[in-house]
Amino acid sequence: MIKVLLADDHSIVRAGLRRIVEESGEMQVVAEAADGREAIQLVNKTAPDVAVIDISMPGLDGLEVIAQLQALHPNLPILVLTMHEEGQYVVRAIQAGAMGYLTKQSAPEQLVNAIRKIYAGQRYITDEAAESLALRVAKGSIGNSPLDSLSMRELQVLRRLAMGHTNREIASAYHISIKTVDTYRSRLLKKLGLRNNAELSRFAIQNRLIEA
Repeated sequence: MIKVLLADDHSIVRAGLRRIVEESGEMQVVAEAADGREAIQLVNKTAPDVAVIDISMPGLDGLEVIAQLQALHPNLPILVLTMHEEGQYVVRAIQAGAMGYLTKQSAPEQLVNAIRKIYAGQRYITDEAAESLALRVAKGSIGNSPLDSLSMRELQVLRRLAMGHTNREIASAYHISIKTVDTYRSRLLKKLGLRNNAELSRFAIQNRLIEA
């Protein structure tokens, strides 16, 4: 049996994923996490064969979780499960160490096969995500988009600012100082040519980094 950990902040989503996984007859969900920090703790505790991680979670987001898990458990195959189809997220997830990228829309049909493939050491990317990535390559936008100039931490801070989180909340989430968050904010405004948090929010929505 392939031991699977599920990390998603919506209990209904986790219940649906558990059903899909366990109905395969070859996999077992050994742990469920509702946020990023819990996901890391449960991986350490239960030693799953595969971790299925949502990108958008409270506390540490999925990209940060992937990076930390790769540092702690470099041989753990990680499958990203997300609402985002954008090539930007595909690139970031793979760079962070994910072996697979699956959209939630595709999960009912493809989840079991995706887990099976990354467990076997192969990569798995949905057709939708691959098409989005290919489109960025064809347009020559990889490396040219303002988003590509952002570090992973800058992207994380951008998303949280755009969602209305305060500097104090962001500092607490990432264990950094409020002054450091303000430095990231200033750097983001300069890199993206924006003036305030309202413009950051509009930019994030336009680039589908957050939902409107």
